[in-house]
Amino acid sequence: MSGDPRAAAATCLAEVLAQGRSLSAALPPQLAKLAPAQRALAQELAYGTLRYRPRLAPALARLLRRPLKRRDADVEALMLAGLYQLTYMRVPAHAAVAETVSATAALGKDWARGVVNAVLRRYGREQEALLAEVDRDPAARWAHPRWLVQALREAWPQQWEAICAANNAHPPMTLRVNARRGTREDYLARLAAAGIEARPGAHAPEAIVLAAPLGVEALPGFAAGDVSVQDAAAQLAAHVLAPAPGERVLDACAAPGGKTAHLLERCPDIALTAVDVDAERLARLRENLTRLGLEAHLVAGDAADPTWWDGRPYDRILLDAPCSASGVIRRHPDIKTLRRPEDLPALAAQQAKLLEGLWPLLRPGGMLVYATCSVLPVENAEQVARFLAQHPEARPLPLDAAWGAPAGAGRQILPGADSMDGFYYARLCKGGATA
Repeated sequence: MSGDPRAAAATCLAEVLAQGRSLSAALPPQLAKLAPAQRALAQELAYGTLRYRPRLAPALARLLRRPLKRRDADVEALMLAGLYQLTYMRVPAHAAVAETVSATAALGKDWARGVVNAVLRRYGREQEALLAEVDRDPAARWAHPRWLVQALREAWPQQWEAICAANNAHPPMTLRVNARRGTREDYLARLAAAGIEARPGAHAPEAIVLAAPLGVEALPGFAAGDVSVQDAAAQLAAHVLAPAPGERVLDACAAPGGKTAHLLERCPDIALTAVDVDAERLARLRENLTRLGLEAHLVAGDAADPTWWDGRPYDRILLDAPCSASGVIRRHPDIKTLRRPEDLPALAAQQAKLLEGLWPLLRPGGMLVYATCSVLPVENAEQVARFLAQHPEARPLPLDAAWGAPAGAGRQILPGADSMDGFYYARLCKGGATA
């Protein structure tokens, strides 16, 4: 299989579609088998096919006489990648068909040459009529699972189509300048000197948006910690929490540590504890802090059951809660395949448990910031409203900001707004005025 980017993409896609693996776990091992020049194509095929699978899969079903066997999920994935090339890429049709058919050999599925060839050639002839037929279903037309289209329509009746379009777009590569090592203006000048086109990001003072993505090794001073990769919406967390020097701060659910690092870059004189339940992810957080020359107290533990707490209350707590990730689908298109509607009640229950577990750790007058990368109210405004109703000692603090829009006690950023990911933020104060 080594050396064939289409076979590598199909193998990765089969692991996502048939085994439920995440794209971030399934793709790197396949890319490692390819020459550097082939990796971009494999990556584009994997991401793009998953991005448009809700539209391509019903088209493929109309082209197959009978469904393929489960053990041939890689062949089905290869055909979906073939449809993606013919529909959304600039690969000449004859080359897309020939190279995709050839990839059956790299998969060890020579028997499939005929069916793959027949399916792709028929699609080439009937593409317009086939897509017109499947597009009668809004789920196919917007390339989203049906349950998610319904949820977005209910939550955002005026914006759901724009949200779907943003979810299908390629996201920008956004940087966070390390405020301890220079200003954004300085780093923009370094990028310009290196021939890298970029502009300041909106709202987040350290954000820079690149005109085109590139490998981090090409970024000036990346290895030295001058800059990190982080979406601008995520960068707002440190500004919303706004810790002061000398404060005791808790970053719950901290891994992989982008927000932890940002807090320390902006305010190095805080006592920061970073907690995550996953020890392996916590090791990645440690690596990130080491690259940036930052230090925090790292704890492997459950934020919802803080048996690890030393009993000293925190002045500020950041809870970036696990969620549906419905605000970052453009960066993780496998969410369309892997997330199920029945996940939402379980996630909402986990978010409530985290809030209940962390609230006693906040000192009177302290502030907790609740954040998710979701656009669904059940995880955001409704979650915070339920918590406030059950805790009369908690009160929301206004978020006067130029980003997002009011959503219950907090503010909601929708995907694509000012080039940012979808994010939700709310600030909760315990009792009296915040110090």
